[in-house]
Amino acid sequence: MRILLAAAAFLATPSLATPPVPPPPTPAAPSPKLLLVISVDQLSSDLFEAYRQHFTGGLARMQLGTTFLNGYQSHAATETCPGHATLLTGERPSRNGIVANTWIAQAAAREDKTIYCAEDERAPGSTSRAYTVSAEHLRATTLGERVKALTPASRNMAVAGKDRAAVMMTGRNADQRWFWNGQRFATDRKQTAVPQSVAMLNTALERRLAQPSAPLQPPPLCQAKAKPYALTPQLTVGAGQLARAAGDKNAFKSHPDFDGAVLALSAGLVQEFALGRGSATDILSIGLSATDYVGHAFGTGGSEMCLQLMALDRELGDFFGVLDRTGIDYMVALTADHGAMDIPERLRDAGNSAAQRADAALLTANVSKTIAAQLSLRGTVLRGPGAAGDVWLDAGLSPRDRARVSQATVAYYRAHPQVAAVFTRGELAQAPEPSGHVRNWDLRSRVRASFDPTRSGDLVVVLKEFVAPIPEPAAGYVAGHGTPWDYDRRVPILFWHRGVKAAVSAEAVETIDIMPTLAGILGVPTAASAPTGRCLLQVEGVTCPPR
Repeated sequence: MRILLAAAAFLATPSLATPPVPPPPTPAAPSPKLLLVISVDQLSSDLFEAYRQHFTGGLARMQLGTTFLNGYQSHAATETCPGHATLLTGERPSRNGIVANTWIAQAAAREDKTIYCAEDERAPGSTSRAYTVSAEHLRATTLGERVKALTPASRNMAVAGKDRAAVMMTGRNADQRWFWNGQRFATDRKQTAVPQSVAMLNTALERRLAQPSAPLQPPPLCQAKAKPYALTPQLTVGAGQLARAAGDKNAFKSHPDFDGAVLALSAGLVQEFALGRGSATDILSIGLSATDYVGHAFGTGGSEMCLQLMALDRELGDFFGVLDRTGIDYMVALTADHGAMDIPERLRDAGNSAAQRADAALLTANVSKTIAAQLSLRGTVLRGPGAAGDVWLDAGLSPRDRARVSQATVAYYRAHPQVAAVFTRGELAQAPEPSGHVRNWDLRSRVRASFDPTRSGDLVVVLKEFVAPIPEPAAGYVAGHGTPWDYDRRVPILFWHRGVKAAVSAEAVETIDIMPTLAGILGVPTAASAPTGRCLLQVEGVTCPPR
């Protein structure tokens, strides 16, 4: 079911029943009245390039504008929260403060020392899993906030599958912000009334999810990619058709309907709040999360991802068709928060002998036990969430033991055949901010771009290329991202506005360049608080300030 069409019926948009008609090539306005910034979670450049010739809907429309094939989330911690935080702040994690999805703050007042990137841990009774959604940790200003400061009549809104996507794209000053909370679309904003479009979509979804969703019928393109891989005796991926049982709201997230619901609500808010029809430019940020959930659950190279991307293309085409019929002058920027590595089992099957899963001995909890035994220490000596990334020395260690643990841990990691590098806090603190061609940064520069001395670990561990940081695959989590390698860093960046000419660039640019480029299109001055990102002159309609 194309949920955008079905849900839109509940949002009083009967014109959706007709197929979208491509708009005539009319001249683009110098400054659009509605700016849409769309993030497709986990849409790597590798995926985009593999499928771009097969798109016929919204992702084909986007290629009629300016396409940057080599966009970079330049930092090492290629996760959802840091990636989204770069898009509309123009700043890398080292400057915007969002260094990971979670980090450990051992001095936190609560018992749970893990901090979720989009929470306010000061809320009584909160934990990193039962949290109060907030932009408290974002240390940079978003484009929407800049626009509202310049023209208070502008609206800064977001709809996303994940709360952290909506929060990081809008910042502290959002007019409307809606995200899926596991049961329904919810908000962290204090407001007197739930918009009619939200209430109606939630009602429609409750009915829809109570019914099963039949397997999707794969077109020949997807049939050709269907090859099963038995990862465990109970878990096989690669040839699925994204069926969903009645009432399974978790499976809803790894289904095209999830993105369709986000787009349906986005269309509803555009109409209910007359976005793009006021005296000032409005910004609507949209976070499409299903691609990420599909990638984690099934990997990127099978029939499941093929079905997801084909559906996403159709849903975006429907969504743009809705906007076309409103007559609103709108512009779209589309990119991703990170890429991903496919399951190593399929990569090896295709001839990549380097592809493998991380040794479970590299999990921080296991390394902690090993080092404690080696040094005859009791209890936990290291803290961290996985097999790579940030590692914290336990705050209870004496200065002498802290030095011993640090030295022994660095030696342990550096001796492991799956580890590419280990950086200490001191090494990163002394390293300069990255510069030069982003494609050619060394590992230290990539890790430095993610480093914040108040939030990052005491050590940062980097696995070798094509070592998946998931030792044991499990249902819903067989593949991932979060590394400094280009399959995680490289993402497409596209700009479209009615009447522009198609152009493709192979130049390496960064996602932090999106915000200053859009500011140049909207005429928003940035000189007083210039971002790290640069304005991209290749985008038609932009006026870039001198640097």
